[in-house]
Amino acid sequence: MRTRLSDHVRERLGTFGLMAPSIAQCAVGAALAWIIAIDVLGHPRPFFAPISVLICVGVGLGQRLRRVGELVIGVSLGLGIGDLLVSWIGSGGWQLALVVALAMTVAVLLNSGALFVAQAGSSAVLVATLVPGEGAGGLDRMADALTGGVIGIAAVALLPASPFAIAAKHLSGVLDALSTVLEQAAAAIEKRDVDLAAEALEEARTTQAAVEEFEAALETSREITMISPLHWHRRARLARYETAAVPVDLALRNARVLSRRTLAALGEATPPPAALAEAMREVSEAALLLQLELGAGREPTLARQALLAVAARERPQGLGFSAHVIIAQLRSVVVDLLQATGMENSDATAALTPLEEPSDESRHA
Repeated sequence: MRTRLSDHVRERLGTFGLMAPSIAQCAVGAALAWIIAIDVLGHPRPFFAPISVLICVGVGLGQRLRRVGELVIGVSLGLGIGDLLVSWIGSGGWQLALVVALAMTVAVLLNSGALFVAQAGSSAVLVATLVPGEGAGGLDRMADALTGGVIGIAAVALLPASPFAIAAKHLSGVLDALSTVLEQAAAAIEKRDVDLAAEALEEARTTQAAVEEFEAALETSREITMISPLHWHRRARLARYETAAVPVDLALRNARVLSRRTLAALGEATPPPAALAEAMREVSEAALLLQLELGAGREPTLARQALLAVAARERPQGLGFSAHVIIAQLRSVVVDLLQATGMENSDATAALTPLEEPSDESRHA
């Protein structure tokens, strides 16, 4: 129990360390946007300036540059429609419903992005309720939103989170998931344990979320290296993660087929041999090596060598149908991971020991 609690605390502290720069960006940017809107623009209540910073920067992963554009245009649209209608029909329940419906309808017709539509609607609500009139017109509020967007981008550029830490953390999640699936499948083969094989399959079916989180993290990392002068000279390091993105996704897809066939193979008259479990473990360890080398900013030569050793191994003889499919999928995982290390597909495929009997199951089923 104590170990589980300490692991949870370490995980939370690690997450805080990753998000701390974004929290600082939000705090400093919101204060600066408020001060600039009051002292430079002369707006008495620049509500939208700090709010724009928080929405643009956020504390999660996503496309900040696109969000800035959607924010400014969405807020401007909501403010314009809200100010126009409120000046004609006044404030009240039915007026609020009409203002919100019209603002969101126009937003959907212009751009179906969720943030764009939400900002148009919420801005219309604020105009009709919280901040009606009182010397602050729609143009002033639009200027506040634009000021917050600019400050938000400046905060990301000048107080950047590490794009490599973001990419490394989420790629680790993908490779950890791949390694776990292969380890569980290997243990199931060694112990002839159908229940363990079923657990490996269930684990494999939950891995797509890790891939999607890595893709979002990689997009955020690209944006940081694009807008932050502090990271312009280190874009080559991020390129290794971009090279690995598609291959590790394919490797996980192949691992799902492998785990499904492992479960099927344990029900056949000729179960998979222990040598196959050993090969799975070697590929699992190579995935962790890839994670460590990329995280350290090194060329993943050790992971590549480990994978090439597995690729060159002779295939076990006298296997059942499902075991043949397992080998085919494991070979595909090896090729995918070799590509993640930077090898071309043709070179990675050529490193495999030739098979005499083709698999009936496609490579990326």
